[in-house]
Amino acid sequence: MAFLRLHHATFTHPVGAEDEARAFYGGVLGLTEVPKPSTMNAAVGCWFRGDGVEVHGLPDPDFVANRLGHPAFLVDDLDAVATRLREADAVVEMDDRFPGHRRFHSYDVFGNQLEFLQESP
Repeated sequence: MAFLRLHHATFTHPVGAEDEARAFYGGVLGLTEVPKPSTMNAAVGCWFRGDGVEVHGLPDPDFVANRLGHPAFLVDDLDAVATRLREADAVVEMDDRFPGHRRFHSYDVFGNQLEFLQESP
């Protein structure tokens, strides 16, 4: 048995907040919204994809931001991502505790934690 790759990560958001998810994941992070399969309820949630990355937003009537568990995005230009987030008034918390990488933590518009890393030369 072999794990091939992580297919997607899921984040939750308040019910009816798909437009805010689109503004952050599509607008700020630059991911592309992709249609959900016809077997899924297209009226709720939204899915996003980028090179090698996919995240699915799901509404939760009992939403509480995930401040601990998080996806970690490996990027090729950490400074550019930090700039985009700062321009959107998002927090960028630098963290040098991961050997071989530069990284920081941030939070989406709902308060869910996100991590961004770039391999160090």
